[in-house]
Amino acid sequence: MTADPAQKDLSKTAYDHLWMHFTRMSSYENSPVPTIVKGEGTYIWDDKGRKYIDGLAGLFVVQAGHGRTELAEVAAKQAKELAFFPIWSYAHPKAVELAERLANYAPGDLNKVFFSTGGGEAVETAWKLAKQYFKLIGKPTKYKVISRAIAYHGTPQGALSITGLPGLKAPFEPLVPGTHKAPNTNIYRAPHYLEGPDGTVDPEAYGRWCADQVEEAILFEGPETVAAVFVEPVQNAGGCFPPPPGYFQRLREICDRHDVLMVSDEVICAFGRLGTMFGADKFGYVPDMITCAKGMTSGYSPIGATIISDRIAEPFYKGDNTFLHGYTFAGHPVSSAVALANLDIFEREGLNQHVLDNESRFLNTLSKLRDLPIVGDVRGNGYFYGIELVKDKVTKETFNDDETERVLYGFLSKALFDNGLYCRADDRGDPVVQLAPPLISDQSTFDEIEQILRTSLTDAWAKL
Repeated sequence: MTADPAQKDLSKTAYDHLWMHFTRMSSYENSPVPTIVKGEGTYIWDDKGRKYIDGLAGLFVVQAGHGRTELAEVAAKQAKELAFFPIWSYAHPKAVELAERLANYAPGDLNKVFFSTGGGEAVETAWKLAKQYFKLIGKPTKYKVISRAIAYHGTPQGALSITGLPGLKAPFEPLVPGTHKAPNTNIYRAPHYLEGPDGTVDPEAYGRWCADQVEEAILFEGPETVAAVFVEPVQNAGGCFPPPPGYFQRLREICDRHDVLMVSDEVICAFGRLGTMFGADKFGYVPDMITCAKGMTSGYSPIGATIISDRIAEPFYKGDNTFLHGYTFAGHPVSSAVALANLDIFEREGLNQHVLDNESRFLNTLSKLRDLPIVGDVRGNGYFYGIELVKDKVTKETFNDDETERVLYGFLSKALFDNGLYCRADDRGDPVVQLAPPLISDQSTFDEIEQILRTSLTDAWAKL
């Protein structure tokens, strides 16, 4: 017999039975596990009744905000009508409607939608599809992938291989062969030889250089062996690297020149995070595939998708050719219904335009923190920003391993939460704090975030 949950110590039970993701479980052997029990708008509450700003939208997910009763009601209604049916050789109305809607939102001729249950699966799908596509058109040696340093693309074996974070990959090696890395677009850490006489880096020249490094990787591996380039509109890991001007246009030219597919990994950047339905729209490029998930339902039910151009899908629609790939819960009726209702909210409330109208205010508010000695850079786009932390603003000297452990993990992560802000303090790359609040956030939210950050970062500096 199990005990009444209301009478149990949830923290102790969590430690005993709930294996939390990307978590040092030993951290909670003698410490309480933070347990979130409620959300409303831009706030969440824990089991002790304490209130926090959700400064990360859960995990770049809760675009429309917490407590949207209408989304819960849509889920319940759909579950009563058709709780589950697979899309393996069958269809159901909500998956069909959602596929059409995503195709209509997507740029160019991206009209085919392959559903998954999350972002990592969407990335896995894109790589497998690219491999088989080139086999079907008579180019079987094209199977490799170029991605960018520090970029995170997911945890399945293929997606993890594409990921550019050695520390995440080492425990699971050997991984899938054929993945290679090029520099990302972190202009704050641009090589010194790209600096002009005044010590600054020209953004357009830097964008050309970054794109050309991808081409160098393609040429080094041999264009006849490279299937795809995977890039995020704004790279997440490392702390929100936006693209320099012209970067994606040049990258598109490079991919076309070498017959390499361009995959826009928009698991975070799609559905309003940058103020557009897709990040490709924000930066004016048309990829061959888009991977997306997270914000499609604002987190009210899990779903992901790979959106594919007609050109890439064409050989799969001939004869007995079949993409031998799928997921049991992909295109789930409840998730599809919730996604449609969530996208209705986007249109009815103008969430994308709200982000576009307020992104500069958010950036300007966070940029006030530049007066702190620990803040080296503030960067990002839309409602997606990173604050890079340094020991020396002039030299851009970063933390050593001991300081990262002691200050970032040992102090700052907990201090931010204790001060009422849920966000991410991360060292995948150089130490950063990431902010990505729900898209309904306004100036009052920005001000509250800035004040908590100011207090916490000032205290963190004293710990160095």
